[in-house]
Amino acid sequence: MPRSIRFIPPTLLLLAWLFVRGVAQAQGTTLNVATEPAFPPFEAQSATGELEGFDIDLMRAIGAAAGFQVQFKSLPFDGIIPALQAGTVDAAISTITITPERAKTVSFSEPYFNAGLAIAVRAENTGITSLDALQGKTIAVQIGTTGAAKARSVPKAKVRTFDAAPLALQELLNGNVDAVINDAPVTLYAIKSRDLKGLRVVSRLLTEERYGIALPQNSPNLESINRGLEIIHQNGVYDQLYQKWFATEPPKISATGTLDIILAGLPVLLYGAVVTIQLTAISVLFGMVAGSLIGIARLSPTTPISLAARVYIDFFRGTPLLVQIFMIYFGLPALIKSFGLTFTFDQWVAAVLALSLNSAAYIAEIVRGGIQSIDPGQWEAAQSLGMGPVPTMRYVIFPQAFRRMIPPLGNEFITLLKDTSLVAVIGFTELFRQGQLIVAQNYRAFEIYAAVALLYLVLTLLSSQAFSFLERWMNPVRKTSPSPVPPEPVRQ
Repeated sequence: MPRSIRFIPPTLLLLAWLFVRGVAQAQGTTLNVATEPAFPPFEAQSATGELEGFDIDLMRAIGAAAGFQVQFKSLPFDGIIPALQAGTVDAAISTITITPERAKTVSFSEPYFNAGLAIAVRAENTGITSLDALQGKTIAVQIGTTGAAKARSVPKAKVRTFDAAPLALQELLNGNVDAVINDAPVTLYAIKSRDLKGLRVVSRLLTEERYGIALPQNSPNLESINRGLEIIHQNGVYDQLYQKWFATEPPKISATGTLDIILAGLPVLLYGAVVTIQLTAISVLFGMVAGSLIGIARLSPTTPISLAARVYIDFFRGTPLLVQIFMIYFGLPALIKSFGLTFTFDQWVAAVLALSLNSAAYIAEIVRGGIQSIDPGQWEAAQSLGMGPVPTMRYVIFPQAFRRMIPPLGNEFITLLKDTSLVAVIGFTELFRQGQLIVAQNYRAFEIYAAVALLYLVLTLLSSQAFSFLERWMNPVRKTSPSPVPPEPVRQ
């Protein structure tokens, strides 16, 4: 008699499916990670055909920390980003430098490696800690590298070139040169692989590039990878891997705290603030001279002179400053070259010229208003003393008018100080441009731009206080404390 087929309840099937799904999840998600094993010590292929290198070990450690498996897929470097865009791989680790252009097409993890040019010195040398310390020294470089170009920029330095980085390092070890400038990862690996124990790399990099793990945009795996990277930094696994492949302590990759990020970029931002103050002061100075002349010309009884001043004021006040900057920096050279002449603008000259011309239009109206605010009786009194128009303006009218101009001139100075941020469009490295350059490196826009805004606020407040002090100091009626009145004698 045939065996009967028993009916399996749907509830039992559901429980079995949940069990199988739970087991699969317990085993962890598997990510397909692209890499090009042709850049030791980051990615390479061993004699047995297995992948090895710092990036390989790092990705596996991140997977172990975050709870996912890693399946590597070998791809040419130029095919990695297209593969991410097509979704054929889940991530990629192959010494991929984080750049603004790449960040538009793929997402990046937090930086996991600081690369760039580094200085190598003998272990006992403690005097060379920066590029400035190499002035007058003998530097070894690999021919044709960015390190060689950097060494040539050092004043009075003697540069010796070699065909390979290990040869330059050997020359340093022999004591024939004072330092070597080369790519930091290449230098570290050369010291490690050739057992050059008498050398060390200065911790401060001359230039900086950051490697990141690339993922498709809006990838759900980005959070897991960042979490795994944070875990291996905290538990010391990252330091162990760095020591394994480069035989030295790792430098700090990037600050993750808001305060640390701001403090790291503060020196550069402060330098940009100094440049902003210089640019504002020079532009206001030239604008004051030109604006005073234009303002006086605006009051001229001669119609052509008054009309020309009016046209100038209306043009520069009626068109955006940004358009004026583009006209001066890009338009004027193109116009002059159309006549067969060679002409270029320095960024500093173009910035000062544009800001000064714009400021002069506003200052001209301030000057005109200040002069017209003086009572006409002052002119009549000067004329009755036999003074001509020029001496009257110089000694009588303008000094009185200037005191009344100080508040609006202070407003113009503060406005121009903020408008200096517009010259960043021509690459002028003032405060705002420095902030842009920092954001292009660490992608922490809110923190950096908040620091930039705070610095602008400090500069405007200080400027406001300075003009308030100047206004009180030039006030002819200064308040003084009354003399104490002696008490009346008490009658007995």
